[in-house]
Amino acid sequence: MLEVAEVVRETADARTLVFAVPPELTGRFAYRPGQFLTLRIPSERTGSVARCYSLCSSPHVDDRLAVTVKRTAGGYASNLLCDTATAGDRITMLEPGGSFGPRGLDGELLLAAGGSGITPLLSIMKSVLAAGRGSIVLLYANRDRRSVIFAAELDRLEHRYPRRLRVLHWIETERGVPSPRRVGELLRRHRHREWYICGPLGFTTVLRSAASALRVPAARIHLEEYRSLTANPFETTTPPTQSTVAPSPTTATGDGSVALAVDIDGRTHHLGWPRAARLLDVLLDNGIDAPYVCRESACGTCVCAVTRGRTRMVHNEALIDEELARGWTLACQTLPESAEIHISFDL
Repeated sequence: MLEVAEVVRETADARTLVFAVPPELTGRFAYRPGQFLTLRIPSERTGSVARCYSLCSSPHVDDRLAVTVKRTAGGYASNLLCDTATAGDRITMLEPGGSFGPRGLDGELLLAAGGSGITPLLSIMKSVLAAGRGSIVLLYANRDRRSVIFAAELDRLEHRYPRRLRVLHWIETERGVPSPRRVGELLRRHRHREWYICGPLGFTTVLRSAASALRVPAARIHLEEYRSLTANPFETTTPPTQSTVAPSPTTATGDGSVALAVDIDGRTHHLGWPRAARLLDVLLDNGIDAPYVCRESACGTCVCAVTRGRTRMVHNEALIDEELARGWTLACQTLPESAEIHISFDL
């Protein structure tokens, strides 16, 4: 739980919530550019709802964490936060999660944002400009000029880093709705860059189509999609149980489970892993505090490495080919395939 230190009115429909992190929680709330926070929003009907909001702050520039919330029509959580959040409020949240963002800060990047999709891209932008040597082209699409979030900050950054940052505004009331052809014409000279795209589905579809027409390799296109969680990580219905007795390290257990060893937080746990159960569920059921947020393969928070044995993922949206080649997997999607498996979260 963190305290809201400040609420900043960005536009008529967007608010930035700035959080104060006490010294004892600094390590737990360390984050990378492009990550998000999952907030618990109280609800009279369900007890709470969970919503993910991208961090607009930069770990290389800002002393405090900040997320930006844009009001959506009929959106319970976004409307509640925009209308009632105030300094001094205390909000329960999970630690930063997500795998969206560059591996380094020295490359040539194309950032493409639609509406509030600017939030994680601003974090990336500030980090690259302040702590790296990379250059950035930002395409930012909005309905009208009054909808442009961070307009003054973007202008300030462009003037401060004229050789490393170029901002291309796409205002629909002036230029019409973006199309793959017109966006492709605008971005043709930047097709060699790494593309990072965030925004509503219609916007990301246009950008992916433009990238495809420009023959931008799929490996250089990185997408952060707006998603709704189908499960609430704050409302746990299954209480954790004590760890099971360690099975034989060389054979599958008698109930059909496989022999699992897990390295996490400097300790090794030995468990039985039922063949139909996903790794994250097994760990949580045995009282092991494994990291996770969405349980849907999108955030990458539960990433771990298979150091011995074979596993398979049911679904994967967070890991790229290079990470899969290193043996990385997502605990929320992983099933066992061999009789002995060793997993490490201590990457």
